[in-house]
Amino acid sequence: MSVHAMSPVLGQMMNKPMLISSIIEHADRYFGKNEIVSRRVEGDMHRYNYTQCHQRTKKLANALKKLQVQLGDRIATLAWNGYRHLEIYYAVSGSGAVLHTVNPRLHPEQISYIVNHAEDQYLFFDITFLPIIHAIAPLCPNVKAFVMMCDRDRMPTDGKIANLLCYEDLINDNNDDFVWPMFDENSASSLCYTSGTTGHPKGALYSHRSTILHSYASALPDGLNVSARDSILPVVPMFHVNAWGLPYSGPLTGAKLVFPGPHLDGKSLYELFEQEQVTFSAGVPTVWLGLLTYVGQNDLKFSSFKRTVIGGSACPPAMMKTLRHTYGVEVVHAWGMTEMSPLGTACTLLSRHNDLSEEEKEVILAKQGHVLYGVDMKIVDDAGKELPWDGKTYGNLLVKGPWIISSYFKGEGGNVLQDGWFPTGDVATIDVDGYMQITDRSKDVIKSGGEWIGTIDLENVAVSHPAVLQAACIGVFHPKWDERPLLLVVKKPGAELTKETLLEFFEGRVAKWWTPDDVVFIDALPMGATGKILKNKLREQFKDHRLPTA
Repeated sequence: MSVHAMSPVLGQMMNKPMLISSIIEHADRYFGKNEIVSRRVEGDMHRYNYTQCHQRTKKLANALKKLQVQLGDRIATLAWNGYRHLEIYYAVSGSGAVLHTVNPRLHPEQISYIVNHAEDQYLFFDITFLPIIHAIAPLCPNVKAFVMMCDRDRMPTDGKIANLLCYEDLINDNNDDFVWPMFDENSASSLCYTSGTTGHPKGALYSHRSTILHSYASALPDGLNVSARDSILPVVPMFHVNAWGLPYSGPLTGAKLVFPGPHLDGKSLYELFEQEQVTFSAGVPTVWLGLLTYVGQNDLKFSSFKRTVIGGSACPPAMMKTLRHTYGVEVVHAWGMTEMSPLGTACTLLSRHNDLSEEEKEVILAKQGHVLYGVDMKIVDDAGKELPWDGKTYGNLLVKGPWIISSYFKGEGGNVLQDGWFPTGDVATIDVDGYMQITDRSKDVIKSGGEWIGTIDLENVAVSHPAVLQAACIGVFHPKWDERPLLLVVKKPGAELTKETLLEFFEGRVAKWWTPDDVVFIDALPMGATGKILKNKLREQFKDHRLPTA
């Protein structure tokens, strides 16, 4: 065969790098009048549009240039969901620096570790988090300045932070005459750290290319289904895996954005939903618990809210049923990870499911769903052998794709891939139609007599009981079976429930040998910085619990 025959024929298309700055340029040029509405930390409402957002973003980019921020420099934020945070998203990444969103719900020691590990040059923060800055500033000597996201009249005058700048001064002192630079689309764009429930948090360093591809895919109809006809309120924080990409997919499609700031209680969210005619939202189950409690107690309905994506942890079927049937809200169950930018799967029905009964549909919708194009997945046993897609066989879930990390920032944890696949740490089944269902985290699965018991199924049964507010299931020592399930339950206010009554409730709903051996009622479950139940804390708390003997 000749050399010529082996050479590829190249397409004759423009080679324009996929850069995050192109998203805000596009939103300005084609959806310039579409609104961005924010409930500010200060308590009032702020309104402007994409054109005004782009103008301020370019002013901030000029400010960063004057501060001598270089290509690849990390710039941190400690901020709620709001218009200033959105401006930082685009000014930092668009100018070639790396946006590093820091979770303010972490302990100050963890925050200072992350800021130092990332080598952040500047840190922008909402006024809510001034006490955190006071705590970490002495521990972060490499941060050149802290920028308080407020007007000049709200700046502190006590002089406790020497290198303190005012955000609005940076905006007002610069013009919007800025041309977004062109550079390699594989350049780093943003940095997110894992929540660090075990050991130090590790960084996932995204690229412009991976972020653009993730934004395209997540906006698809069987993804988050984002469009210019939506009014989107991301309840999921912009410091939690970039609010699942909504600050990118929203402007990419021209959707109206509604930011709740720090006001995430049921009453505040409901009022904002109605006032701004929100059609679509996204968040973790604990947030919807608060919203549904408020709406239910006050006999309210939603006038515009039609769709929500729930992820972060499994959505209890009882919650999904309430949203769908009581309030007419479509629930899309989604799954992903910080290491996946984060979206991996979303659960929507196929056309052949239209004729199924509601009960049959709900069985499918309770799963985490289909991958988006760009993500591939498989389940394997502990030896790495691929397992069948029969909806019954449990295996370790592995994924790969262009917006999934190949390694952690600075090589933390060494080589994390298994033959090119990223091990998620989740245990899952995949059915014949490709629907994936998480049955547990590998560290949470209960191994009883050599057989696996998935805790998520047991928790879902428990929270479907009308007297149960929240539930968590852990494995505790058993002299015969190694481990058996212990159920920790938070009752609804004023509800009465006994252990015996709740265990009877499991009959016919799970295999008899899966039924928890014991129930302990507690006042509250320990929650992590991203709204997940901290089972490692429960395991430590109840490590000496003795199960009743027959």
